[in-house]
Amino acid sequence: MTRTRLSLYDTTLRDGQQTQGVQFSTAEKQRIAEMLDSLGVDYIEGGWPGANPTDSAFFDAGPKTRARMTAFGMTKRAGRSAANDDVLAAVMNAGTASVCLVGKAHDFHVERALGITLAENTENVAASIKHLVASGREALLDAEHFFDGYKANPAYALEVCHAALSAGARWIVLCDTNGGTLPTEIGRVTAEVIAAGIPGDRLGIHTHNDTENAVAGALAAVDAGARQIQGTLNGLGERCGNANLTTLIPTLLLKEPYASTYEIGVNLDALQNLSRVSRKLDDILNRVPMRQAAYVGASAFAHKAGLHASAILKDPSTYEHIDPALVGNARIIPMSNQAGQSNLRQRLMEAGIDVAPGDPALALILEQIKEREAAGYTYDSAQASFELLARRALGQLPQFFEVKRYKVTVERRKNKYDQMVSLSEAVVVVKVDGEKKLSVSESMDADGCDRGPVNALAKALAKDLGRYQSAIDDMRLVDFKVRITQGGTEAVTRVIIDSEDEQGRQWSTVGVSANIVDASFDALLDAINWKLLQGE
Repeated sequence: MTRTRLSLYDTTLRDGQQTQGVQFSTAEKQRIAEMLDSLGVDYIEGGWPGANPTDSAFFDAGPKTRARMTAFGMTKRAGRSAANDDVLAAVMNAGTASVCLVGKAHDFHVERALGITLAENTENVAASIKHLVASGREALLDAEHFFDGYKANPAYALEVCHAALSAGARWIVLCDTNGGTLPTEIGRVTAEVIAAGIPGDRLGIHTHNDTENAVAGALAAVDAGARQIQGTLNGLGERCGNANLTTLIPTLLLKEPYASTYEIGVNLDALQNLSRVSRKLDDILNRVPMRQAAYVGASAFAHKAGLHASAILKDPSTYEHIDPALVGNARIIPMSNQAGQSNLRQRLMEAGIDVAPGDPALALILEQIKEREAAGYTYDSAQASFELLARRALGQLPQFFEVKRYKVTVERRKNKYDQMVSLSEAVVVVKVDGEKKLSVSESMDADGCDRGPVNALAKALAKDLGRYQSAIDDMRLVDFKVRITQGGTEAVTRVIIDSEDEQGRQWSTVGVSANIVDASFDALLDAINWKLLQGE
């Protein structure tokens, strides 16, 4: 059976930049484009040349990709020809083989936002698309506010689409710009558009996530006959984001009826890099990855309940909808005071530790976990610390180095600009292979900003571990969480540190103390020891 080809159009480099708190540099856009291309998307929308210096610089030195690099812009303005519109000219000058133009498909926006007649807007769309096609470009129209426009004035919304199609547009993309249209309605309207003469193999869908339905809406459009999907990695985008390609891609490849009905540019080999690509994007943006993200999140295949873990031990499909390895993710059996021996044995097996059922060590480890969690620790969200605890109890944890002492000082003073600033300094003395090593680090970063005492401590601890140093050079801390577990004068501080390395591994460690610096140091020690353990 021949499968129908679906086209994947990524808008991360443009829509993603509209995410609050996200601002790509040109170099970052180039790296993301290479990541997208390695996955196998069909189109990469690089941005809006001429709209800002970053996008213009990206197209000036854009990476060579297998995917069709696409420039984004808007249709010509009323009162001038397409050839003489300077905004459209900037988009054309990017030199991409494909160009996507946004055009209004809602009469309300045409008359209120643009202040022109409906006929003028239609002419702007048709003339702009003709200009692209005459210049040898593949033309796409993003029919902005299409679904709202169709509900208000279906005849006009369709008129805009037909004008673009007649002018030679390869793709007409129906945009749910406000993100308020539900999947059932998206499917119905898409089917009606096809019935009105816009072929499904010329039709795309662009959904926003304002009702948490962007992925479902995109799939509804595909079910109705649309053959291009637009979206972003990790669901980046304005307001609540866009359709999440990190969810859509594995759904299309692994779930029926899509897997047997459609073909996409991403293959199963590339799919195994999806979790790494998702986390790399968050790394570039300096964001903490969403643990509950479908398919790629750190908790996507976490099984906490003892009943679940017991079943997983017998057959993972009892509580997993796919094999996590298909998307480059991994199963996690969290440890907590709710754990039973089934959880514990499964988690130990995944760590490469084989303990027979009924072994007295299992009861000992469980008892230690419960005692420590009563004191404020949590192993539910600190798997690396759990593994170290278990190996220590089993006598299977090497002593890579010994911390002899550490000291942290915090100084507040005026700088040369007469501004009050803080500066922390950490001193750590470790013993490696019988040799003492003293390391000192400050909390000031390259930009002259104070990063705090824990940052200084982390840098000092990881500065010189002798023969183990190369094993931790690619390690970085990605998140630092603090919680006070008791109140009043007996307050206890819990610190959880999330770490990662260049191989895409992520791990979490926990420290507990009445002193936040001590708690942080314990979590840091665990993070480094777990990393070193992976090289054994």
